[in-house]
Parts: sequence; structure tokens; C-alpha cells
Amino acid sequence: MSETSPKPLAVLLAFAAVYIIWGSTYLAALLGLESIPPFLMASMRFLLAGLLLYGWCLMKGEAKLTAQTVGRNALSGILMLFGGTVSVIWAEQFIPSGLAAILVTTMPFWFVLLDRRQWSVYFASWLIPGGLVIGFIGVILLLAQPGQTVLVRPPNGQYWLSIGVLLLGGIFWTVGSLYAKYRPSSASNTFNGSLQLLAAGSFSGLTSLVSGELAGFRFEEVTLKSWLALVYMILMGSILTYLAYLWLLKVRPPAIVSTYAYVNPVIAVLLGWLFANESLSGRQLLALAVILVGVLLVNLPKYRAVAKSSEATI
Repeated sequence: MSETSPKPLAVLLAFAAVYIIWGSTYLAALLGLESIPPFLMASMRFLLAGLLLYGWCLMKGEAKLTAQTVGRNALSGILMLFGGTVSVIWAEQFIPSGLAAILVTTMPFWFVLLDRRQWSVYFASWLIPGGLVIGFIGVILLLAQPGQTVLVRPPNGQYWLSIGVLLLGGIFWTVGSLYAKYRPSSASNTFNGSLQLLAAGSFSGLTSLVSGELAGFRFEEVTLKSWLALVYMILMGSILTYLAYLWLLKVRPPAIVSTYAYVNPVIAVLLGWLFANESLSGRQLLALAVILVGVLLVNLPKYRAVAKSSEATI
């Protein structure tokens, strides 16, 4: 499959994975944190997923280690998975999850600002910048509580530190994603993903050890619900969806791929409505529509390009 002409169905399925499955892992992470500390949970999630992928690559004869392959993937994995993903889990201990989700949705803006190679695409018209702004407004409308401001400072010394960690985590994820796109190793997508997961899992485990998380922790006290959530995050979040994300980075502009950050909260709200008896207000329905309009606008230039290409081949 060429990088310039991926199959439309493959692109659709990959976007469905990063939009829907990663949206569901917010709930899974919350269930896992009931009885597993955050850094330890991230370490187990990434290490086990990485080992499974590495074993698969060994069976297929793709596991060929070189200094370039290890070095580039280790840097990408630590920046994206530890710097980006784990920062969200850590910060949600000290700030409301709604505010955390809003801050995470600043990520597409980092992609637009830092990905200079794609500026000619992003700024060719108002559609992509305008869609990003509209999607961000929709997320705030979706998650902000009526009558309250999400930026009221509570009496918590960790509040502003957590906000800084989240924003920095978004930058780390962006830099790691761009590095993986523009400085890839020559290995397969699966093998690259396995090394990135192993590097992030090792770094998360070291952080868990240094931070003292393991003091007083007992594996026998982990609930079945947390184990099941961890298995789901390993198989669906860190294997299937992460590989889909790495592939999308190769075939689509990163800022467009990053629109998953807008759709994930939508999925989280819908899952809460379907399975946790959470209410879904008219304001939230309006917010969902605004978010989807924003995502549509961001992707519209690519849809037009595909349509023109199809017409030209007829």
C-alpha cells in the first residue's frame, strides 16, 4: 500500500479506531485506576502490549534490531506514550476530568503550529484552522458545567502544576508523533510500535518505582474490574488503535489525524449515557453537533482532493 494512495476503507477503519476505541479507553482507564496506581498501570499496559507485538514480529521474521530502529522508536515512544498519555492519567488525580479533556483537545493546535512541513496544507484555506477552532469550542460546550467556569482555581496546590503537565504532555505527544512521521526507522509499522510501547512501558515502570507507588501495593488486591479494563486497554487501545494511529500519521497530515482528540470526549459522553445511566442534555447534543461540524471542516479539503482524483481517473 503506497503512502500517497491508501485504500479509503483502510483509512476509514483506522479513523474509526482512533475516534471510537481511544474514546472508550477513558472509561477503561478510570476503572483500572480503582485499584492500580497510574504509573504502574501504564507500565503494565505498554510492556505487555509491546511484548505481544514483539513476539508477533519474531514469528514473522520482522524483529531485526538496529541502533537506528531502537533509538528512534525509544524516543518516539517515550515522548508520545509516556509524555502524552501518562501525563493525562497523572493530572486527572488533581484536576476535574472535564478540564483535563478540554486541555487535551489543544493538541491539534500544537500540530498546526509545529508541523511546518504541512503549513501549505493547513493554511491553504480557512477550513482546517476554522474547523479546529469550531471543534475546540464544541468540546468546551460539551464538558463545561452550566453556571461554572472550568478555570476557577480550587484550593489545591497541584492544580496549576497539573495544567502545566497536561499542556506539556500535549507538546510531547505532538513532537513524538512528528518525529515518528518524518524520522521513521526502516522497520515495519508493527515492529516500530512494539519498540515504542516497550520503551514507554520501561520508562513508566522506572517512574513507578522511583515515585514510591509500589509501597503498599498488592497484586491480590486488584479488582477483577481493573484487570478486565487493563486487558481492554492492552489489546484495543495499545495494540489495535496505536498501530492504526502510527499508520495514519504516514498517510494523512498529522493535524487531521489529531482530530481524534475532539471525538474522544464525544464517545466518552455517549458511552456514559448508554452504559452508566448518565443524562444527555440538549446542550450536550448541540455540542456534539458543533464538534462533528468542526471535524468535518478539518477533513473537507482531503475529501475534495480524493473526489477530484477519482474524477480524473474516470
